[in-house]
Amino acid sequence: MEYKNNQLADNANQFFAGKKVLVTGAAGFIGSRLVQRLIESGARVRAFPRYTSRPEFGNLVLLPPERFSQIEIVRGDLEDNSAVDAAVVGCEIVFHLGALISIPYSYVHPVETARTNIIGTLNMLESCRNHQVKLVHTSTSEVYGTALRVPIDEEHPLQAQSPYSASKIGADKLVESYHRSFDLPSLTVRPFNTYGPGQSNRAVIPTIITQALTSNQIHLGNLDTKRDFTYLDDTVEGFLKAAINGKWDGQVYNLGTGIEVTIGEVAQKIFDYLQKQPEIIIDQERLRPEKSEVFRLVSDNSKARQEIDWQPQVSLEQGLAKTVEWIRRHPDHYQPGIYGR
Repeated sequence: MEYKNNQLADNANQFFAGKKVLVTGAAGFIGSRLVQRLIESGARVRAFPRYTSRPEFGNLVLLPPERFSQIEIVRGDLEDNSAVDAAVVGCEIVFHLGALISIPYSYVHPVETARTNIIGTLNMLESCRNHQVKLVHTSTSEVYGTALRVPIDEEHPLQAQSPYSASKIGADKLVESYHRSFDLPSLTVRPFNTYGPGQSNRAVIPTIITQALTSNQIHLGNLDTKRDFTYLDDTVEGFLKAAINGKWDGQVYNLGTGIEVTIGEVAQKIFDYLQKQPEIIIDQERLRPEKSEVFRLVSDNSKARQEIDWQPQVSLEQGLAKTVEWIRRHPDHYQPGIYGR
């Protein structure tokens, strides 16, 4: 981790030491960093990345070798209930991050997105119910759609403005239903636009950085949409604090900074840091359908502050600098200019 809160580290060590913890989506951007923190806290971590024919482990390979060697890796598919069940057996807590998360991909493959995110979550809920395992479910700020009021608290209406957001709303409601129907110990964390080292090129911040490092032209979509960008380490600390301090009665916790910024402003902050001024070109392929665009997301994180003692520590300027320098050191992780779904 790039910074540590000593009190949190002590609390995490006390809470997670010796616990068997399953992380789905463990090979992903947030999941891999969460795996590292859990191992550092003394947890016995089982990772459940999606199986492919390629012997790859995604972002898990970015972990220090001594941490990677401590992971029990069980690969499978969330849509396979037997694979999910086998992964859950023997665990005390599941951090469920596994999902298809690309909004552009969900326009092209909405059925696959729904199956993975809804059926995959249903399989996880059934296994947690059958084996009496606590569940930390991962939502997304996209479930709120364009803000009807700001800042957005957890009671804000849910609006499905893309197949991806609809699939996550369905997953969130299944989690809620399993607590209400079967008293499953569960809670939901709802990150707002997490960014940082290791994020894929499908996300806007690495897209801007990789293009700015290699070209004098930047291809982007809508520059006026407003987002609440939260640094990776802050989001991961939110997961940990939710498990340590949260209420396992179906509660939802927003993990955002409460500060909104336009995509154009983010691009300019990156240009200022790099001391260059590329030309921005609006790429029609990167624009969402008009009624699907989410124009404004900014969190009310007061519930997370009060109930789980979480608040972000890294400013946008600090986080962007850390991200730029990480991408400079890992150019092979990216294909600049390619619009990834």
